[in-house]
Amino acid sequence: MKIAIPDVISNSYFPAEAAVELGFFREQGLDVTIDMIYPVDAAYRALRDGKVDFVAGSAHSALSAFPRWDGVKLICAQAQGMYWFLVMHADLCAARGDVTAVKGRRIGAAPWVDMGLRRLLAAAGIDLVRDAVTIAPVPGAIGDRVNFGLTAAKALEDRKIDGFWANGMGAEVAVRRGVGTVVLDVRRGDGPKGCFDYTMASIAATERLIETSPEAAAAAVRAIVKAQAALKQDVTRAAAVGRRLFPPAEAELIVELVRRDLPYYDASISQGFVAGMNRFTCDVGLLDAPAPYAKIVATQLQDLWRA
Repeated sequence: MKIAIPDVISNSYFPAEAAVELGFFREQGLDVTIDMIYPVDAAYRALRDGKVDFVAGSAHSALSAFPRWDGVKLICAQAQGMYWFLVMHADLCAARGDVTAVKGRRIGAAPWVDMGLRRLLAAAGIDLVRDAVTIAPVPGAIGDRVNFGLTAAKALEDRKIDGFWANGMGAEVAVRRGVGTVVLDVRRGDGPKGCFDYTMASIAATERLIETSPEAAAAAVRAIVKAQAALKQDVTRAAAVGRRLFPPAEAELIVELVRRDLPYYDASISQGFVAGMNRFTCDVGLLDAPAPYAKIVATQLQDLWRA
C-alpha cells in the first residue's frame, strides 16, 4: 500500500513517516511505503484515482479532489491545529504577531496551503488588494517532488520573496540561517480567533477502502496512534526516521521540532474542529454549506483514536 505525503522533509506529517519507518504499519499487517506527491491537491487526486491508499496531508485539501466530501473520509489526525508558520525576512524586523508586516510584500505559499493564510489575513483585517499583498507559489517550487518548506527558506534567503507561509522545518531553517523571523505560529496561539481549526494534519482514505477493507483502515489508525505514543515516550526515536528520509542538516533538527509538536499529537478529530473547518471552507468558497460530521469523518474508527 502507498501513503502520499506532500512534504517529506518536514515535521508536518512526521507521525505518518514515523509509522512507516519505525515499523508500526508493518506491526499492523500493512506493507506501506511513502510516495511523495506535491502539491497536496495532487496527492488527493492520486487518492481519488486509486494510485495511493492514504493521504497524509492538510484535512481541508481533500476537497480539491472530492467535492462536498463525496467519496473520502478523514480517518484520524496526525496532530491538532493548523500547523503553518508565517515567516518574514529578518531585514524587515517584523514583530511577533504583527500581521501588518505583510503589507506591500511578496509571500510564498503552496497551492491549497495558501487558503489558510488568505483567510487568516482577511480575519485580521488585511485586504490583499488594498494592502498590496502578493501571495503566490514560491519560485522554484515546481514538480511533484518539491519539499516546500526548504524551497521557501532558500527563496527567502535569496530575496526572491519577502516572506513565506510554510511548515516548521522551513521556519526553523530560515531562522537558524539568520534570514527569517517567525511572525505567526498559529498552533501556539498566534492569529485571529478560530484559525487554529481551519485545518489539521490528518490521514484520509476513500470511502471505498473503508467499506471494502475496514481492517486496513483500522490498522492505519492504530499505526498512527502507536507512532504518536512512541514519539511521546521517546522523542529521540525521531532521529532514526530523520536519518533515513532527510538530508543530514535537516535530520539534525527533527528531534527538537517533533519535541515541540508532541503536545499536539492526538489522533482524535473533534466536533469542534470539524465545525471550525466547515466555517473556514465555507468562507473560502470550498463548500456552500457546512458538511455533517459523519460526512467528513470515519466515525466507525473513532474508538481507535485513543487506543
